Amino acid sequence: MINEIKGNLDTQIKLTQELYQYSDSMPSREDDKMLIENAKKSLKASMKIINNAFPVLVNKIPISEKLSPSKTSNTGIENIEIKRNNATMNVSLQRGDRENFLQELRINESLIKRLKRKSFIKEEKQEEFKAARGYLKLSNKFFLNFANRLIEKGYFKSLSVEIKKANVEVLFATYIAMICFTTFLSLFVGIAIAIVSLFFNISLSPPFIVQFSGDILVRALKVSFLIIFIPIATFLALYIYPSTERKSLSRRIDQELPFAVIHMSSISGSGIEPSEIFKIIGLSREYPALRVEIRKVLNQINIYGYDLTTSLNNVASATPSQKLADLLNGIATTINSGGDLSTFFEKRAETLLLNYRLERERYTKVAETFMDIYISVVIAAPMILMLLLVMIRVVPGIVIPFSIAELTLIIVSIVAFINILFLGFLQLKQPGY
Repeated sequence: MINEIKGNLDTQIKLTQELYQYSDSMPSREDDKMLIENAKKSLKASMKIINNAFPVLVNKIPISEKLSPSKTSNTGIENIEIKRNNATMNVSLQRGDRENFLQELRINESLIKRLKRKSFIKEEKQEEFKAARGYLKLSNKFFLNFANRLIEKGYFKSLSVEIKKANVEVLFATYIAMICFTTFLSLFVGIAIAIVSLFFNISLSPPFIVQFSGDILVRALKVSFLIIFIPIATFLALYIYPSTERKSLSRRIDQELPFAVIHMSSISGSGIEPSEIFKIIGLSREYPALRVEIRKVLNQINIYGYDLTTSLNNVASATPSQKLADLLNGIATTINSGGDLSTFFEKRAETLLLNYRLERERYTKVAETFMDIYISVVIAAPMILMLLLVMIRVVPGIVIPFSIAELTLIIVSIVAFINILFLGFLQLKQPGY
């Protein structure tokens, strides 16, 4: 009977995993939601039928004799072998439940086939680390040794931290080689642009490119800065890129964190093992930015063999989000001190939600203030200015070197420029979460 109970438990685990997959693949359309719900109901019904067999199996376990597998032919239990999802499952059921169990599975499989045709249940794409290819491989060929020498001398230490926190999938030495190679190529681009600018002028009216006529030496002094400016600008852009990517990733993580902590709090209330909490969040698709950091914790445990607290501290030191780092350090401290994780998650969720509300209210007030300024500057001011210019134009003795059409074009251009400034400023002021 022990083997039968074990087989039933294994089957229950597999069905539970399927049930979780359906919950994680909820579509937006109502009819498709109904298909998902019916598939979940059929799975739950199958699990209940398996549960009905557990009391009979437990009661048939001999107490005074050696525990060993026994035949089930005379116990009212029937063994069923089924193939599902390319796997074989052995289930022990009461004799009267066989047909109901198989019927529920058939219903579930038919619903899943319909869902797969609509591409709602998708296999998660597994990405593997790949060697440098293409442009990166070419950069390594010419500048990898030079990059390694720079690293050995202690250069680019801060860039190494930024690359790690930004989750840039390029080795540090390869990224430095790519910076050097790109800067080297940009030098020739700068020389080419300087040569073209030396002999030609760019005009806003046709013909757009005209030959330069004037002192070549003076012109050469004016355009020579391009040879230095373009490589420096290229180097700075590549050097700053990991930092900007880290900030963008940090904002996305901070946006998902309050709701993920609420999720963790509800899970921890069931008394589940702490590492399983991170496994559930890491496998969930609801937090695309956060799950990457959570999977780092799981990799530290499953691949490198660290304990949970060490893994949390390691990931906290390399995560782009300071809020997530504080959360992971707090979890590690709570586990080491023997505290209640459920209470910790509950209090931290309250704090994060309060910060979320305050940040949103602050942004709302800023947006209201800018709305008043926008109405005054962009809507009322151009109308008044246009009216004044028209009145000045008709007054004798005052000459404006612009026609009505030209004034209209100038004002529209100014309004468009101010709109761009407002949109950019509001985007900068928008909270990260």
